Amino acid sequence: MATTYDCYIGGRFRPEVAAERFPVINPTTEEVIAEVPEADAAAVDEAVAAAAVAQEAWARLAPIERASYLRRLAARLREHVEPLAELLTAEQGKVLDLARAEVRATADYLDFTAEWARRIEGEVLPSDRRGENIFLLRLPIGVVAGILPWNYPLFLLGRKLAPALLAGNTVVLKTAEETPLNGFYVAELVDQVGFPPGVVNILSGHGPTTGRALAGHPGVGLVTFTGSVETGRAILRAAAENITKVSLELGGKAPAIVMDDADLALAAEKITVSRVHNSGQVCNCAERVLVHERVYEPFLARLTEAMRAVRFGDPRQPGMDMGPLVSRERQHAVKALVDQAVGEGAELRLGGGFGPYPKGYFFEPTILTGCRQDMAVVQREVFGPVLPVQTFRDLDEAIALANDSEYGLTSSIFTESLEVALRAMNELKFGETYVNREHSEAMQAFHSGWRHSGIGGADGRHGLEEFLQKRVVYIQRRGDGR
Repeated sequence: MATTYDCYIGGRFRPEVAAERFPVINPTTEEVIAEVPEADAAAVDEAVAAAAVAQEAWARLAPIERASYLRRLAARLREHVEPLAELLTAEQGKVLDLARAEVRATADYLDFTAEWARRIEGEVLPSDRRGENIFLLRLPIGVVAGILPWNYPLFLLGRKLAPALLAGNTVVLKTAEETPLNGFYVAELVDQVGFPPGVVNILSGHGPTTGRALAGHPGVGLVTFTGSVETGRAILRAAAENITKVSLELGGKAPAIVMDDADLALAAEKITVSRVHNSGQVCNCAERVLVHERVYEPFLARLTEAMRAVRFGDPRQPGMDMGPLVSRERQHAVKALVDQAVGEGAELRLGGGFGPYPKGYFFEPTILTGCRQDMAVVQREVFGPVLPVQTFRDLDEAIALANDSEYGLTSSIFTESLEVALRAMNELKFGETYVNREHSEAMQAFHSGWRHSGIGGADGRHGLEEFLQKRVVYIQRRGDGR
């Protein structure tokens, strides 16, 4: 029998606030493993109201006191690595070792954020008037709505929850409809830690219902979202009614450039690791490969060998590099892009199908050669283990092809030349550039997208500032003003 879950609002699980439920499907077995509530507008109202009531008292705590709650929650996560990892694997299809790593990384992120408690700094500005001091303060925004994706649901929950709470805000989080179960598990841990009621509220539901009600709620001060460009636009429209601040991390179409002086074995290995990580369902993974024409054949041979060696199947089995895609819809969307590319003249060098498994939403590691810049598989985010390969003549052409995209999240280049790396660093129009390594950001840096890949960003000092607003205070000493 499928397990049922309830929304967590105001420090309690609330079975009565959502009359309708929907199923959660295991993408490996295609079985229904749980039923979760469809939080309607009334449930969203209750959650935002509970967060608003709790926010003033939460903000009055010293930052170091708020940090102590994050540290206790991090400790709880580390105590529950195995059950949380198994839950992530069951609902998302992530291989078990990667699921364990996600739980540990989330705990690390909470601890890292807690370290900023003594580092939220204001400024003292010079005045044009005698006897006056000008202070710039960084203060909480209020209620933060976090709308989560399904590909890294637990880590992204931590990435939104931790800085929001440390900054003095309270949160209402909407889990992804495909992967809500880890969020409800976290709600139980939040309850055990003893967060004040209303500081953390966790809902499930679909974007057009729960998500829209949350993004368009007048009681929300900031909406932070990770997901597709299409959904990002819908959130912007909903938030515009109340002039609500929005922070978006959207899609990516990351180019990986392989120069003629590159270490080809390293490039093939790192691009493969990047492409099949989480079955290719990561917005910052290498999505397309640009190879110098002088090394095209030897590089392609190495890349094909590396992709062919990828082990995929039941994510619970040891040694798997990747599991299934998250849903049948995703599986068929990836297949459609590959088939369209072949129909437009691309050559299927490797893969292109669902694999040998009778059940599960699997897709084979796939390489497409002979790709053109105007093909959908080159321009649109695939979000699956598919690599379209193109060639270029020189660095100018490589940079032009890389920048010819509506996206601007991540990019990479493989070269032994410092001059080439510096040019790429300055001329690629992406929020991040990796040199001679796979695509994977650090929590102390700043993860942000250009162009259609987003607004704002996450991680480090700059990410924390997304959750703060500025106030300037002018203090004039009596009798000294001019």
